[in-house]
Amino acid sequence: MPEHLPRWSEKFGYGGFIRLEHHKPCCARMMKDDEFFREIQSNCWDPAVRITECDHHHIDVQVLSTIPVLFSYWTRPQDGLDVARFLNDHIAEVVERYPDRFTGLGTLPMQSPELAVKELERCHRLGLRGIEIGTNINDINLNEPQFFPVYETAEKLGMCIFVHPWQMMGAKSMDKYWLPWLVGMPAETSRAICSMIFGGVFERFKSLRVAFAHGGGSFPSTIGRIEQGYKVRPDLTAIDNDVNPRDYLGKFYVDSLIHDANFLRFVIDLLGEDRIMIGSDYPFPLGDDIPGEIIAELKISQETRDKLHYRNALDWLGMKEMPRKK
Repeated sequence: MPEHLPRWSEKFGYGGFIRLEHHKPCCARMMKDDEFFREIQSNCWDPAVRITECDHHHIDVQVLSTIPVLFSYWTRPQDGLDVARFLNDHIAEVVERYPDRFTGLGTLPMQSPELAVKELERCHRLGLRGIEIGTNINDINLNEPQFFPVYETAEKLGMCIFVHPWQMMGAKSMDKYWLPWLVGMPAETSRAICSMIFGGVFERFKSLRVAFAHGGGSFPSTIGRIEQGYKVRPDLTAIDNDVNPRDYLGKFYVDSLIHDANFLRFVIDLLGEDRIMIGSDYPFPLGDDIPGEIIAELKISQETRDKLHYRNALDWLGMKEMPRKK
């Protein structure tokens, strides 16, 4: 995210936007209007700090994407476009300054698919490799036809899509114990995967390269139940797509941010070694302390390790090779 955010509430005339209070060196408070959201450090906005920390963890290239709380899907469409353009220009500028260390994903005003398509095309011109979207758009699932123009454009331009949980279902009824992050996020990701499967998104856009955060959330552990539902109640599940959900295993990507080596081994076996990419959630608390640490625990071949470390990410991003370090 940029070091300084505009006072969008003042510009647009209504609240709900994130602003930053730089209350001490190398540190800032994220504020939603006057409500404290989170304290962040300079590694959220300073590329030099990121590069230093990446070097420490032997990370050669990092994919930058917007912090989901900045998606701003709830805003008026034109305002959401203004926010997206500001954030995308920032990421593109960082990538341009450090092309051997960063590549980037854009964000879109998904509440207006027409504006989202235009900004997606601009992201492509800026040199961004894809886009990041939420698991739902103002509680509308990702299978809805209104989003098809975005998928069609991404497929046509060869842009990838990264789906990250946000606006977690049931958050208001489970506000204790950090449950929205521990329970809601995995469920949100499964919601997105199931919506795109049952809604025929992968069937309609066969070349679309989609990745889901956090190992696919709760989807891998519940695929048996999901398939059983398809078999026993096709009248409810197969109304838009009659293909077995299990047939889509290996048709989308997930990251490795699972925090459990045994379960990562299961996900690799389930989805295939060509569909798992190293994930870090850097620099937030639910990320890995050492990126790729659980991959190192697995007894896998060097070829498979290379796929998880970078080859699969390159395929998803549509890149032929790693940027060359200067």
